[in-house]
Amino acid sequence: MLTEYIGAALKKARYKKLDDDSWFAEIPDFEGVWANAGTVEECRSELREVLEEWMVLKIRDRDPLPTLGGLNMEIRKEDAA
Repeated sequence: MLTEYIGAALKKARYKKLDDDSWFAEIPDFEGVWANAGTVEECRSELREVLEEWMVLKIRDRDPLPTLGGLNMEIRKEDAA
């Protein structure tokens, strides 16, 4: 499910070639998830890494993650047995 969620998020990414010929990418609804690199491939790789780190922090802090195409990464606290 995690791989599907990351893939769905990356499909929403918006890429833009900047005036200095570098690439910028961001994912709407994922505040603070963006990347900038010399090539579109490097930018995509950096964006994936930033997304994964952002998700780890969100999960650690029990912050909600956006729902994507029916994929809900809701963090639930379960009682210990």
